[in-house]
Amino acid sequence: MISKRFFKTKNEVEVIFELDIPETASHVAIVADFLDWKPEPMKKVAKSSTYKYKARLPKDQEYQFRYLLEETQWMNDPNAEQYIPNGYGEDNCLVSTHQ
Repeated sequence: MISKRFFKTKNEVEVIFELDIPETASHVAIVADFLDWKPEPMKKVAKSSTYKYKARLPKDQEYQFRYLLEETQWMNDPNAEQYIPNGYGEDNCLVSTHQ
């Protein structure tokens, strides 16, 4: 799930990425162009199988991302706004900060 919070006085958007995964996974990261494609660990929500990551991103942009489980398994967000071929035979997710 992806949720957004637009600020009236700032030129940025808070984007919250949430992913429900099997209980067996213990390492979940987001990998995104706004992170220079470097895996950034997501935080586990207590007593759940949900992982979260918050980012403040400039308004009126589009960003590509994917999730990486256990440092080996790629996963897309089922609620992404769009999917874009990534040149590796798979798709990247797209999130937009347009209001």
